[in-house]
Amino acid sequence: MKLLKPGEEIDGFEIEACLHAGGMAHIYSVHFAQSANGMRREPEFSMAMKIPRMTAGDGAENIVSFEVEQQILPSLTGPHVPRFVAAGDLSRTPYLVMEYVKATTLETWAENFHKENFQTGLHDRAIARLGAELAHAVHSLHKQNVCHLDLKPANVLIRPNGKVVLLDFGLSCHAHYPDLLAEELRKAVGSPAWIAPEQVVGVRGDPRSDIFAIGVMLYELATGELPFGEPATTGGMRQRLWMDPAPPRKRNLNVPEWLQEVILKCLHPEAAKRYPSAAHLAMDLRNPEQILITERGRQLKGTGFKEHFKRWIKAAGMHYQASPLASRQIKEVPILMVALPHADVSDATWYSLREAVDRSLGIRPGARLACVTVISPSDTSSIESDKSESSVHRMHLARMQQWSQALDLHDHQISFHVLEASDVANALVTYAQGNEVSMIIMGAATHGLQMQRFVATVPIKVAMEAPCTVILVKQDVPFEFLGTLNDE
Repeated sequence: MKLLKPGEEIDGFEIEACLHAGGMAHIYSVHFAQSANGMRREPEFSMAMKIPRMTAGDGAENIVSFEVEQQILPSLTGPHVPRFVAAGDLSRTPYLVMEYVKATTLETWAENFHKENFQTGLHDRAIARLGAELAHAVHSLHKQNVCHLDLKPANVLIRPNGKVVLLDFGLSCHAHYPDLLAEELRKAVGSPAWIAPEQVVGVRGDPRSDIFAIGVMLYELATGELPFGEPATTGGMRQRLWMDPAPPRKRNLNVPEWLQEVILKCLHPEAAKRYPSAAHLAMDLRNPEQILITERGRQLKGTGFKEHFKRWIKAAGMHYQASPLASRQIKEVPILMVALPHADVSDATWYSLREAVDRSLGIRPGARLACVTVISPSDTSSIESDKSESSVHRMHLARMQQWSQALDLHDHQISFHVLEASDVANALVTYAQGNEVSMIIMGAATHGLQMQRFVATVPIKVAMEAPCTVILVKQDVPFEFLGTLNDE
């Protein structure tokens, strides 16, 4: 379709200017056209119109991907996607009108980041903050049973406040809608530099494919290079079925071990060995000091030929299974949170909470546990030095770590968090919301023996306001009986 000029109208929308003329579509800023009575409707937000290219030389994927986006975008909600306004008749004038998000693309952000920081040392915390926001945005899609499958810097917008918005759902897959790309094109689709191994062989709809793409972007931010280059052939893309990229620290020694650990876990050739959900990835990036660093994070040489050859043999005979529903996978490998009292608590309460956590983890292989305690700002307000304030936090962290030693963690990751707040319930709910917690386990009384009758509403408030399941645990082992348990 030819470029439209300012002032032209389509179905009640007036063209303002062409914002982007790409290989797949043209993007215009638009507003509501003036009606017959001279009135003009004022939009709640700036709007953009996307019109697919459909010339004789354009491939079938242009129109198919537009159909996919027209199908998926109206179903998406939340702050991480543009708001949908209208869609045009595909047989007459195909278009999508959506919110025009005034923000910077990750592509531009990365260019500026490297100019400002790369020569003076890696700002790994800035990368971690951005990566966590990106993972959080991707997780919001997965909860709606959508896998993006074309994540790359050009499709990621960063608002001035650091929040992330995702664009371009033309290659996406919705678990509840027909996969038009798989049905009509029957070939691997995606951007070669960011496509996941399973996508190369035609497996679509696995949320861990998006985690792989996040890993590629983190790798590029950390090193200034793409992990697999930009292969132009299917054979070139297939190599990532068995090959690891060079460790980020080999290309940039300023990359900390914890960041390399995260990046290489995202980029594992086998989807099952990556993070089980984007929420797990976001939690690691928000708490780098608690990441367990393995040889993967410390290595400088990379995987040797022998290991790559074994993976090549395995990949050659591998049969890829259909991917699980994104929302189902999130539920199967959730993030659990236990709220631990910080003072005046009986051993029986500690025991009861530990038993409840053990039971919950036991039926959820791979689930992650966040141990959280909330202390009052008054506990540290009288402290004069930052060092002393840190010692208060360390004391509570050590207390939680001691409590957790008897847990059967097996394949479960655990982290510990001390929050400062005067409103305990609000702090717990806010933490659960920000970290995509699926279940909160807490005592029926959260402040201990002496204060129970004064704060008994805290668990109820959490249960009413939490965005997830809340399990309230009552003390079920008498204090005097604990001694006999320990003796045994």
